[in-house]
Amino acid sequence: MVANSGKFAVVLLSGGLDSMVAGGLAREAGYRLFALSIDYNQRHRLELQAAGRIASALNAMSHIVLPLDLTAFGGSALTADIAVPKEGVGPDIPITYVPARNTIFLSLTLGLAEVAGASDVFIGVNALDYSGYPDCRPEFIDAFQKMATLATKAGVEGNPIHINAPLQHMSKADIVREAHRLGLDAGLSWSCYDPTPDGKHCGLCDSCRLRSKGFEEAGLPDPTIYAVKP
Repeated sequence: MVANSGKFAVVLLSGGLDSMVAGGLAREAGYRLFALSIDYNQRHRLELQAAGRIASALNAMSHIVLPLDLTAFGGSALTADIAVPKEGVGPDIPITYVPARNTIFLSLTLGLAEVAGASDVFIGVNALDYSGYPDCRPEFIDAFQKMATLATKAGVEGNPIHINAPLQHMSKADIVREAHRLGLDAGLSWSCYDPTPDGKHCGLCDSCRLRSKGFEEAGLPDPTIYAVKP
C-alpha cells in the first residue's frame, strides 16, 4: 500500500458529482490517486456503486470501501428511520445532516494518507450551492488543516498532509462545467438521498434539486434519471 515515489493523493470519494470532480482535478494536477469511500449504512447506498464506477474512471490505484455503521448513532434522515425532506432547500441545517460526518470521514482519509505516503487529501465539499451543512464551510476545512498538521507524524516531522477542497467556492453549475471540461461522465455519479425502489433519483430531495439546478444553469444536458422532474 505504501507509495514509494511520485505524487500521491487520497480522494474522499462519496460517489457524488462533487467528489468525482474533486478527484478529476487531483488527477489533472498530476496526482496518482487512492480512493476512499465510507459505507456508513447510508440510506442512499447506491452512491457506493457510483463511487466504484468513478474510481475506475479516475484510474485510482486502489479503492477502499470502509465499513462504519453510523446507524448505531442515528440522528439523521440518512442513517435513521426519518423521512427525507422533499419541500426544497431551506435556510436551516436539514435533517439529512449526519452529525460530524466530514470530521469523521476526513480523519479516516488522513490516516490512509499517512499510510499510503500521500502528500494530499482531496474532498469535494462546497459552500455555495449546498444544503447548509456546517462541515462544508471554509472555516471547517481551515480548522481541520491545522488539526491535521498537529495530529500526524507527517505534520510533526514537517511534512504536513494538505487538505484540498477545490470546489469550495464553486456553484453547482461551475462544478457541472468542470466535470464537462475534465471529460468526466456525470452520469456515473449519484446524488439522491432517497432513491426510488427502481433505482432512480427521487427528484425532490435537496440533493436532487441542487443537481438539476446545476445542470440547468450550466446549460449542459443532465444525464440523471429522475422519478419526478425537480
